Amino acid sequence: MLPIVLASSSPYRRELLQKLGLHFETHQPNINETASPGEPPKQLAQRLSAAKAQAIAHLYPRHLIIGSDQVASLDQQRLHKPGNHQAATEQLTLCSGRSVCFYTGLSLLNTRDNRQQHIIESYTVHFRQLTPEQIDYYLLIDKPYDCAGSFKAEGLGITLFEKLEGNDPNTLIGLPLIALVTLLKNEGGHLP
Repeated sequence: MLPIVLASSSPYRRELLQKLGLHFETHQPNINETASPGEPPKQLAQRLSAAKAQAIAHLYPRHLIIGSDQVASLDQQRLHKPGNHQAATEQLTLCSGRSVCFYTGLSLLNTRDNRQQHIIESYTVHFRQLTPEQIDYYLLIDKPYDCAGSFKAEGLGITLFEKLEGNDPNTLIGLPLIALVTLLKNEGGHLP
């Protein structure tokens, strides 16, 4: 298999990819992540994942480059990374008792022959009715200010939900590993 590069600086994606036991390097792509006017969240996630892989392709001419991007959507409105406690409080208050869909785009670019595979995975989070006290307590513990949706499902964030729907729980964290294994096998990867 060709050497693997993860086109991301996300510690969450790096940690997920390590689960596969593959040797890889990471490289942060420098792309504009602004949505085009009227661009739906699902298409944005797919476009950005492909763009991340393409952005560093010239640096890795005989590699497999993994690009991934996630867009959280509440009623087709994009939820951003909150950045601070107040914004996270507002976001979780908005999500309380509602469902948020996470679209995760995944792209695998083979730079040897310029072949690029794409998939989009969705994962839906159904929130409990949350009180202001529950939201504040949660945010003070997990501090998910760098996470779209203002939670960490792999942490205490799991207490915020009634149920989760999707094929691969890793998708919610930012890298759909089940789909990635399929894409890697399509490129001759020797995985169990």
